[in-house]
Amino acid sequence: VLAELIEKFVSHLSESGTDCYFSTGSYKAMDADVKKENLSSLQQLGVEMTVRYGKYLNLLKEDAENGLCFVLMNCEAFLKQQQRTVVSSLCCLQEHYAGYDWFASSIFLIMSGDREKTLIFLQQFSCLLVSAFLWLPRLHLSMHLPVTTVEYGIHPVYFCSAHHVEMLLKAELPLVCSAFHVSGFTPSQICLQWITQCFWNYMDWSEICHYIAICIFLGPDYQIYMCISVFRHLQQDILKHTEA
Repeated sequence: VLAELIEKFVSHLSESGTDCYFSTGSYKAMDADVKKENLSSLQQLGVEMTVRYGKYLNLLKEDAENGLCFVLMNCEAFLKQQQRTVVSSLCCLQEHYAGYDWFASSIFLIMSGDREKTLIFLQQFSCLLVSAFLWLPRLHLSMHLPVTTVEYGIHPVYFCSAHHVEMLLKAELPLVCSAFHVSGFTPSQICLQWITQCFWNYMDWSEICHYIAICIFLGPDYQIYMCISVFRHLQQDILKHTEA
């Protein structure tokens, strides 16, 4: 039901000129015969983890691995059409996105391993503003960002979402804010980790689905509210750890 709901919602918005924030260009999916060996060792590890988790949740069938590889390779090729060339020694500014694509993997699971549906959804989703915040590889070396922003290598999720989380945390949860200050960590570091991984390893699958759906339906600012609500939920634990 969730898959069908977000599919129809995103399809409807992507057909509306006023809701399309980014251009999508034209892209035709490459050959379906994509093997895991075509991916980097980090991506291969991510694929193994995703498939294992998907089977544990009874969402994926035996041949799911090739389907996910197909999605990841096509996403990379599709997004590459909208990238700049930047000469830099920073590992986050190399041709390939430095991390694993947890958002595309999450959508693959929501679509029960249907690679065509996943790819069509991601292509339509990529023209919406919320894609910049939920799908981190979306803006990797992106021509939609100013050159100076790209060259700094700092993702907009960090200086937009994570920054606003810190601002809200001071007002909403001053004790948690103080606890972070004492620890030498910043809440934005933790938030970036959560958001990059789509809350995998932090929330249950149903909650991950709710996070993705809420941000798609209500807007990217709900990413910030979600982080604040998690900090509120963890407040007693955070304060206890700070005392200890």
